[in-house]
Amino acid sequence: MVWGTGPVAEIDTVRIRHTLEAPLRTWKSSLTLRVVVSALLGSLVVLTLAGLFLIYRVTYGIVSNSQESAIADANETMYEIEQQIGSAGYDYANSDALMNIVTTAIQRGISSGRYQVQFVTQVGTYAPANFDALSVPDSIRQAVDSQPTLVHYVPTRITFKDGTTGPGLVVATQLSGGGTERDQFQVFFVFSMEQEAWTLTVVKTAVLLSGLVVFIGIGLVSYGVSRQTLVPLRAARRSAEKLASGELTQLMPVRGTDDLAQLAVATNHMANQLQQRIRQLEQLSRVQQRFVSDVSHELRTPLTTVRMAADLLYDNRDSLPDVEHKSVELLNRELTRFEALLGDLLEISRFDAGVATLSLDEVDLTDVLRRELDALSDLASTAGSRLDFRTDGQPCVAEVDQRRISRLVRNLVSNAIEHGEGRPIDVFLVHDDDVAAFAVRDHGVGFTLEQGKQLFNRFWRADPARARHIGGTGLGLSISQEDVRLHQGWIHAWGRLGQGAQFRVVLPRRADVVVTHSPISLVPADAAEVEEAVS
Repeated sequence: MVWGTGPVAEIDTVRIRHTLEAPLRTWKSSLTLRVVVSALLGSLVVLTLAGLFLIYRVTYGIVSNSQESAIADANETMYEIEQQIGSAGYDYANSDALMNIVTTAIQRGISSGRYQVQFVTQVGTYAPANFDALSVPDSIRQAVDSQPTLVHYVPTRITFKDGTTGPGLVVATQLSGGGTERDQFQVFFVFSMEQEAWTLTVVKTAVLLSGLVVFIGIGLVSYGVSRQTLVPLRAARRSAEKLASGELTQLMPVRGTDDLAQLAVATNHMANQLQQRIRQLEQLSRVQQRFVSDVSHELRTPLTTVRMAADLLYDNRDSLPDVEHKSVELLNRELTRFEALLGDLLEISRFDAGVATLSLDEVDLTDVLRRELDALSDLASTAGSRLDFRTDGQPCVAEVDQRRISRLVRNLVSNAIEHGEGRPIDVFLVHDDDVAAFAVRDHGVGFTLEQGKQLFNRFWRADPARARHIGGTGLGLSISQEDVRLHQGWIHAWGRLGQGAQFRVVLPRRADVVVTHSPISLVPADAAEVEEAVS
């Protein structure tokens, strides 16, 4: 079978990986699960060790007591047999006496229910009718042969002639009925250990069930304790989330005087402090906005007077000496910059005050972009850049504020010229039935991800130490963003160091349209090719 490597295979791989990683994500995201599982694992280890030790001690005690009791009973019976044989004057000529003693011993074992006995003499072997010789291992027979004066015992499996088996213990030795070797005979006691085995089974079952009950109880207790501890922590987390979203009036309930209650007190205190600081900052912001607005308006009158005087000097600059001629040109250029800065500050103050409005008209965006590019062509030539405008040639009529859109295009193209390093600048315009999008692409220095997060901040520049060709105010991108927001559109920026940057603007073609897509990709096609080749 050949496995595919196309999109379907990649999707299956992603799905399988997502499925396999689901337990790990659940484990990482649930503190309750980690607490309960950790407690259960710890208790499982402790209960297992304790259960094994308990079963070992109980088994050892039962087996030891059973062995001692069996050996004692066997010794007592063997002593009585020796006494009976001695009083009967046992010899092979008196086999009837032997038979009586053996029969009595066998019947005694059967009636007691404790053991069965087998006698091995020079005459023959004697045992109960249902006794199976396989119950006596060869090892203990050999031990008795090699050490006849000792009492030997060994665990065994008792085998009956009806096929049933059970645990048992064999106790054996060699008895003497007289003074000669002919008078020696072996006796094997086979004790049943069924009762002891049943007792051990009961003990093991009890230990297992008790451990299971304790294990479940520990799990429930761990869950309850974790819930009791984590519920206040979750409340603290929700309170912190509400604080982060600006809901500073949502305070945590304080219950008791424990550490969790102190956490609630500290969180509520932090919320109160944040609320006070935010109010102070809002008041300071309003004061600053009012100050900028008032100063900007107050500067308009003296600036108008200075501009009139400067224009008069500028118109007659050719009649002035060289030093005064250069001074007048410098004065005119700096006044132009100052007027632009003052205009931007006034526009920003209108945005901050919420009084900026749109004056919508049906405008052909193709003509707007072409006029602004023509106006900036000399500036681009001075910087060494070439402006390329690409469109399908069809009119792109949209309901926009022409003044703001013209300023938007002017700001973005001027910014591209400033940072384009003298390389070509491409301007695209693409539209469909609902939206129109244009992008300004330069191939200059570009910017990093961290710099991209600050592009639209007021007065921010990526590198203030760079030689600047255009006397910008540092407010162009910020004003451009506000203009796009007024139109309910999008503005995004893409950039890579050494690959340049691209600013994309998406505008609704009608006021009732909601922007949900863009006919232009944010990442330039040439940059995507470079990234694909690198990867």
